[in-house]
Amino acid sequence: MLRYAAGRLVSALPVLLIVSLLSFGIVWIVPGDVAVEMAGPTATAEELARLRERLGLTKPWHEQLIGWYGALLQGDLGESILLRQGVGAAIVERLPVTLSLTFTALLIAFVCGTALGVLAAVRAGKAADRAAMGTALIGFSLPDFWLGLVFVYLFAVVLGWLPTGGYVPFTQDPLGWAQAMILPAGTLALSQMGLFARMTRAAMLEVLRQDYVRTARAKGMPGWIVVGKHALRNALIPVVTVAGIACGVLLGGAVVIESVFSLPGVGRLIVGAIQRRDYPVIQGGLLLTATIFVLVNLAVDLLYAALDPRIRHGRR
Repeated sequence: MLRYAAGRLVSALPVLLIVSLLSFGIVWIVPGDVAVEMAGPTATAEELARLRERLGLTKPWHEQLIGWYGALLQGDLGESILLRQGVGAAIVERLPVTLSLTFTALLIAFVCGTALGVLAAVRAGKAADRAAMGTALIGFSLPDFWLGLVFVYLFAVVLGWLPTGGYVPFTQDPLGWAQAMILPAGTLALSQMGLFARMTRAAMLEVLRQDYVRTARAKGMPGWIVVGKHALRNALIPVVTVAGIACGVLLGGAVVIESVFSLPGVGRLIVGAIQRRDYPVIQGGLLLTATIFVLVNLAVDLLYAALDPRIRHGRR
Protein backbone atom coordinates (compact mmCIF):
# COMPACT_ATOMS: atom_id res chain seq x y z
CA MET A 1 0.00 0.00 0.00
CA LEU A 2 2.84 2.42 0.83
CA ARG A 3 4.45 1.74 -2.53
CA TYR A 4 1.19 2.45 -4.31
CA ALA A 5 0.71 5.68 -2.32
CA ALA A 6 4.25 6.83 -3.15
CA GLY A 7 3.64 6.16 -6.84
CA ARG A 8 0.42 8.16 -6.84
CA LEU A 9 2.13 11.03 -5.02
CA VAL A 10 4.95 11.13 -7.57
CA SER A 11 2.43 11.13 -10.43
CA ALA A 12 0.67 14.15 -8.85
CA LEU A 13 3.83 16.29 -8.85
CA PRO A 14 3.70 17.13 -12.61
CA VAL A 15 0.13 18.38 -12.15
CA LEU A 16 1.21 20.74 -9.38
CA LEU A 17 4.13 21.89 -11.51
CA ILE A 18 1.84 22.76 -14.42
CA VAL A 19 -0.60 24.55 -12.12
CA SER A 20 2.20 26.59 -10.58
CA LEU A 21 3.37 27.57 -14.07
CA LEU A 22 -0.17 28.65 -14.98
CA SER A 23 -0.46 30.61 -11.74
CA PHE A 24 2.78 32.40 -12.50
CA GLY A 25 1.71 32.99 -16.12
CA ILE A 26 -1.40 34.93 -15.09
CA VAL A 27 0.71 38.08 -14.86
CA TRP A 28 1.89 37.52 -18.45
CA ILE A 29 -1.37 36.24 -19.95
CA VAL A 30 -3.77 38.95 -18.82
CA PRO A 31 -4.12 41.85 -21.25
CA GLY A 32 -2.70 45.25 -20.41
CA ASP A 33 -0.02 46.32 -17.96
CA VAL A 34 -0.23 44.72 -14.54
CA ALA A 35 1.39 47.75 -12.91
CA VAL A 36 -1.26 50.05 -14.40
CA GLU A 37 -4.04 47.75 -13.16
CA MET A 38 -2.58 47.78 -9.66
CA ALA A 39 -1.66 51.44 -9.41
CA GLY A 40 -4.67 52.84 -11.27
CA PRO A 41 -4.98 54.95 -14.41
CA THR A 42 -3.95 58.16 -12.61
CA ALA A 43 -0.52 56.88 -11.59
CA THR A 44 2.48 58.78 -12.89
CA ALA A 45 5.25 57.22 -14.96
CA GLU A 46 7.61 57.38 -11.97
CA GLU A 47 5.09 55.58 -9.75
CA LEU A 48 4.57 52.89 -12.38
CA ALA A 49 8.32 52.43 -12.75
CA ARG A 50 8.74 52.03 -8.99
CA LEU A 51 5.88 49.54 -8.84
CA ARG A 52 7.29 47.47 -11.72
CA GLU A 53 10.64 47.45 -9.96
CA ARG A 54 9.07 46.37 -6.66
CA LEU A 55 7.11 43.59 -8.34
CA GLY A 56 10.16 42.44 -10.26
CA LEU A 57 8.45 42.99 -13.63
CA THR A 58 11.55 44.62 -15.08
CA LYS A 59 13.48 41.35 -14.84
CA PRO A 60 13.46 38.75 -17.67
CA TRP A 61 10.63 36.21 -17.39
CA HIS A 62 12.96 33.32 -16.56
CA GLU A 63 14.44 35.23 -13.62
CA GLN A 64 10.92 36.03 -12.41
CA LEU A 65 9.99 32.35 -12.71
CA ILE A 66 13.02 31.30 -10.67
CA GLY A 67 12.14 33.90 -8.06
CA TRP A 68 8.51 32.65 -8.04
CA TYR A 69 9.59 29.07 -7.33
CA GLY A 70 12.17 30.20 -4.81
CA ALA A 71 9.50 32.06 -2.87
CA LEU A 72 7.10 29.08 -3.11
CA LEU A 73 9.74 26.74 -1.66
CA GLN A 74 9.98 29.10 1.31
CA GLY A 75 6.19 29.19 1.68
CA ASP A 76 5.96 32.79 0.45
CA LEU A 77 3.00 33.51 -1.85
CA GLY A 78 3.69 37.23 -2.03
CA GLU A 79 1.84 40.20 -0.56
CA SER A 80 -1.67 41.34 -1.35
CA ILE A 81 -1.73 44.80 -2.89
CA LEU A 82 -5.11 45.71 -1.45
CA LEU A 83 -5.10 43.88 1.89
CA ARG A 84 -1.55 44.93 2.74
CA GLN A 85 -0.81 41.51 4.20
CA GLY A 86 0.79 38.29 3.06
CA VAL A 87 -1.24 36.23 0.62
CA GLY A 88 -0.56 33.09 2.62
CA ALA A 89 -1.85 34.68 5.82
CA ALA A 90 -4.96 36.00 4.03
CA ILE A 91 -5.72 32.56 2.58
CA VAL A 92 -5.06 30.65 5.82
CA GLU A 93 -7.38 33.04 7.66
CA ARG A 94 -10.24 32.21 5.27
CA LEU A 95 -9.41 28.60 4.44
CA PRO A 96 -11.44 26.97 7.28
CA VAL A 97 -14.62 28.53 5.88
CA THR A 98 -14.06 27.15 2.37
CA LEU A 99 -13.01 23.72 3.63
CA SER A 100 -16.04 23.54 5.93
CA LEU A 101 -18.35 24.45 3.06
CA THR A 102 -16.76 22.12 0.51
CA PHE A 103 -16.44 19.00 2.62
CA THR A 104 -19.83 19.44 4.30
CA ALA A 105 -21.38 19.71 0.84
CA LEU A 106 -19.40 16.66 -0.31
CA LEU A 107 -20.62 14.64 2.69
CA ILE A 108 -24.25 15.65 2.09
CA ALA A 109 -23.99 14.90 -1.63
CA PHE A 110 -22.37 11.50 -1.06
CA VAL A 111 -24.73 10.29 1.67
CA CYS A 112 -27.97 11.55 0.11
CA GLY A 113 -26.93 10.70 -3.45
CA THR A 114 -25.88 7.17 -2.50
CA ALA A 115 -29.12 6.61 -0.61
CA LEU A 116 -31.16 7.79 -3.62
CA GLY A 117 -29.13 5.58 -5.94
CA VAL A 118 -29.61 2.49 -3.79
CA LEU A 119 -33.35 3.16 -3.52
CA ALA A 120 -33.61 3.60 -7.29
CA ALA A 121 -31.66 0.39 -7.98
CA VAL A 122 -33.64 -1.74 -5.51
CA ARG A 123 -36.93 -0.39 -6.91
CA ALA A 124 -35.76 -0.28 -10.52
CA GLY A 125 -38.53 0.54 -12.97
CA LYS A 126 -41.00 1.45 -10.23
CA ALA A 127 -42.35 4.75 -8.94
CA ALA A 128 -39.60 5.07 -6.32
CA ASP A 129 -36.96 4.70 -9.03
CA ARG A 130 -38.52 7.41 -11.18
CA ALA A 131 -38.97 9.74 -8.19
CA ALA A 132 -35.37 9.30 -7.02
CA MET A 133 -33.90 9.86 -10.47
CA GLY A 134 -36.24 12.79 -11.06
CA THR A 135 -35.06 14.41 -7.84
CA ALA A 136 -31.44 13.80 -8.84
CA LEU A 137 -32.03 15.30 -12.29
CA ILE A 138 -33.67 18.43 -10.86
CA GLY A 139 -30.81 18.97 -8.42
CA PHE A 140 -28.26 18.47 -11.18
CA SER A 141 -29.99 20.93 -13.51
CA LEU A 142 -30.69 23.92 -11.25
CA PRO A 143 -28.02 26.67 -11.08
CA ASP A 144 -26.34 26.98 -7.69
CA PHE A 145 -26.65 30.76 -7.43
CA TRP A 146 -30.38 30.75 -8.27
CA LEU A 147 -31.11 27.88 -5.90
CA GLY A 148 -29.16 29.62 -3.14
CA LEU A 149 -31.23 32.79 -3.51
CA VAL A 150 -34.45 30.74 -3.45
CA PHE A 151 -33.34 28.94 -0.29
CA VAL A 152 -32.40 32.23 1.41
CA TYR A 153 -35.80 33.71 0.60
CA LEU A 154 -37.73 30.60 1.66
CA PHE A 155 -35.90 29.37 4.77
CA ALA A 156 -34.40 32.63 6.04
CA VAL A 157 -36.73 35.44 4.98
CA VAL A 158 -40.17 33.75 4.86
CA LEU A 159 -39.83 31.01 7.48
CA GLY A 160 -37.05 32.56 9.56
CA TRP A 161 -35.56 29.17 10.42
CA LEU A 162 -31.98 29.89 9.36
CA PRO A 163 -29.69 32.93 9.02
CA THR A 164 -29.43 34.64 5.62
CA GLY A 165 -25.65 34.42 5.64
CA GLY A 166 -22.48 34.85 7.66
CA TYR A 167 -20.22 32.33 9.32
CA VAL A 168 -19.66 31.10 12.88
CA PRO A 169 -16.52 29.02 13.64
CA PHE A 170 -17.22 25.47 14.77
CA THR A 171 -14.92 25.82 17.78
CA GLN A 172 -16.81 28.89 18.92
CA ASP A 173 -20.39 27.61 18.52
CA PRO A 174 -21.04 24.19 16.91
CA LEU A 175 -24.79 24.81 16.67
CA GLY A 176 -24.25 28.25 15.15
CA TRP A 177 -21.78 26.72 12.68
CA ALA A 178 -24.34 24.10 11.64
CA GLN A 179 -27.05 26.74 11.19
CA ALA A 180 -24.72 28.87 9.07
CA MET A 181 -23.56 25.91 6.96
CA ILE A 182 -26.75 24.00 6.24
CA LEU A 183 -28.14 26.33 3.56
CA PRO A 184 -24.93 27.01 1.58
CA ALA A 185 -23.68 23.42 1.90
CA GLY A 186 -27.08 21.99 0.97
CA THR A 187 -27.31 24.31 -2.03
CA LEU A 188 -23.83 23.37 -3.19
CA ALA A 189 -24.44 19.65 -2.63
CA LEU A 190 -27.58 19.32 -4.75
CA SER A 191 -25.88 19.25 -8.14
CA GLN A 192 -23.34 16.61 -7.11
CA MET A 193 -25.99 14.62 -5.25
CA GLY A 194 -27.55 13.88 -8.64
CA LEU A 195 -24.20 12.65 -9.95
CA PHE A 196 -23.69 10.31 -6.98
CA ALA A 197 -27.26 9.02 -7.29
CA ARG A 198 -26.91 8.13 -10.96
CA MET A 199 -23.51 6.49 -10.48
CA THR A 200 -24.74 4.49 -7.48
CA ARG A 201 -27.86 3.31 -9.31
CA ALA A 202 -25.86 2.12 -12.32
CA ALA A 203 -23.28 0.34 -10.16
CA MET A 204 -25.91 -1.26 -7.93
CA LEU A 205 -27.91 -2.60 -10.89
CA GLU A 206 -24.78 -4.27 -12.21
CA VAL A 207 -23.81 -5.74 -8.83
CA LEU A 208 -27.32 -6.99 -8.05
CA ARG A 209 -27.15 -9.19 -11.16
CA GLN A 210 -23.97 -10.95 -10.00
CA ASP A 211 -24.01 -14.63 -9.03
CA TYR A 212 -22.87 -14.08 -5.44
CA VAL A 213 -25.83 -11.76 -4.80
CA ARG A 214 -28.27 -14.34 -6.17
CA THR A 215 -26.59 -16.98 -4.03
CA ALA A 216 -26.95 -14.84 -0.91
CA ARG A 217 -30.64 -14.39 -1.63
CA ALA A 218 -31.07 -18.11 -2.31
CA LYS A 219 -29.64 -18.83 1.14
CA GLY A 220 -32.50 -16.84 2.64
CA MET A 221 -30.54 -13.79 3.78
CA PRO A 222 -32.67 -10.73 4.55
CA GLY A 223 -32.83 -8.24 1.72
CA TRP A 224 -31.21 -5.40 3.66
CA ILE A 225 -28.17 -7.57 4.44
CA VAL A 226 -27.83 -8.60 0.79
CA VAL A 227 -28.05 -4.99 -0.36
CA GLY A 228 -26.04 -3.37 2.41
CA LYS A 229 -23.32 -5.93 3.06
CA HIS A 230 -22.84 -7.75 -0.22
CA ALA A 231 -23.95 -5.36 -2.96
CA LEU A 232 -23.33 -1.84 -1.70
CA ARG A 233 -19.68 -2.28 -0.78
CA ASN A 234 -18.77 -3.46 -4.26
CA ALA A 235 -21.02 -0.88 -5.90
CA LEU A 236 -19.25 1.92 -4.02
CA ILE A 237 -15.92 1.22 -5.74
CA PRO A 238 -16.75 3.16 -8.93
CA VAL A 239 -18.77 5.71 -6.94
CA VAL A 240 -15.76 6.60 -4.78
CA THR A 241 -13.78 7.58 -7.87
CA VAL A 242 -16.39 10.25 -8.62
CA ALA A 243 -15.75 11.90 -5.24
CA GLY A 244 -12.48 13.42 -6.43
CA ILE A 245 -14.15 15.01 -9.44
CA ALA A 246 -17.09 16.14 -7.30
CA CYS A 247 -14.72 17.80 -4.83
CA GLY A 248 -13.17 19.84 -7.64
CA VAL A 249 -16.60 20.93 -8.84
CA LEU A 250 -17.61 21.85 -5.28
CA LEU A 251 -14.44 23.88 -4.78
CA GLY A 252 -15.27 25.82 -7.92
CA GLY A 253 -18.90 26.23 -6.87
CA ALA A 254 -17.82 27.51 -3.47
CA VAL A 255 -16.67 30.73 -5.17
CA VAL A 256 -20.28 31.57 -6.12
CA ILE A 257 -21.94 30.18 -2.99
CA GLU A 258 -19.66 32.14 -0.66
CA SER A 259 -20.70 35.34 -2.43
CA VAL A 260 -24.42 34.46 -2.26
CA PHE A 261 -24.33 33.64 1.47
CA SER A 262 -21.68 36.24 2.46
CA LEU A 263 -19.23 33.64 3.70
CA PRO A 264 -15.70 35.00 4.33
CA GLY A 265 -13.93 32.17 2.50
CA VAL A 266 -11.16 31.81 -0.06
CA GLY A 267 -13.64 31.85 -2.94
CA ARG A 268 -14.98 35.26 -1.96
CA LEU A 269 -11.40 36.46 -1.49
CA ILE A 270 -10.52 35.37 -5.04
CA VAL A 271 -13.62 37.03 -6.50
CA GLY A 272 -12.68 40.31 -4.81
CA ALA A 273 -9.10 39.95 -6.04
CA ILE A 274 -10.29 39.41 -9.63
CA GLN A 275 -12.54 42.46 -9.48
CA ARG A 276 -9.71 44.64 -8.11
CA ARG A 277 -6.83 43.08 -10.09
CA ASP A 278 -5.02 41.86 -6.97
CA TYR A 279 -2.87 39.38 -8.90
CA PRO A 280 -0.80 37.94 -6.01
CA VAL A 281 -4.04 36.84 -4.33
CA ILE A 282 -5.35 35.34 -7.58
CA GLN A 283 -2.11 33.43 -8.06
CA GLY A 284 -2.03 32.13 -4.49
CA GLY A 285 -5.73 31.22 -4.47
CA LEU A 286 -5.47 29.34 -7.76
CA LEU A 287 -2.41 27.42 -6.61
CA LEU A 288 -3.98 26.51 -3.26
CA THR A 289 -7.26 25.37 -4.84
CA ALA A 290 -5.44 23.17 -7.34
CA THR A 291 -3.27 21.70 -4.57
CA ILE A 292 -6.34 20.81 -2.49
CA PHE A 293 -7.93 19.22 -5.56
CA VAL A 294 -4.82 17.11 -6.24
CA LEU A 295 -4.57 16.01 -2.59
CA VAL A 296 -8.25 15.04 -2.48
CA ASN A 297 -7.87 12.97 -5.65
CA LEU A 298 -4.81 11.32 -4.12
CA ALA A 299 -6.88 10.44 -1.04
CA VAL A 300 -9.63 9.07 -3.30
CA ASP A 301 -7.11 6.92 -5.16
CA LEU A 302 -5.86 5.48 -1.86
CA LEU A 303 -9.42 4.79 -0.71
CA TYR A 304 -10.15 3.16 -4.06
CA ALA A 305 -7.10 0.93 -3.61
CA ALA A 306 -8.20 0.05 -0.07
CA LEU A 307 -11.64 -1.03 -1.33
CA ASP A 308 -10.26 -2.98 -4.30
CA PRO A 309 -6.96 -4.82 -3.61
CA ARG A 310 -6.52 -5.47 -7.34
CA ILE A 311 -5.74 -1.79 -7.87
CA ARG A 312 -2.82 -1.56 -5.46
CA HIS A 313 -1.40 -4.85 -6.71
CA GLY A 314 -1.56 -3.72 -10.31
CA ARG A 315 -4.28 -6.17 -11.41
CA ARG A 316 -7.73 -5.63 -12.93
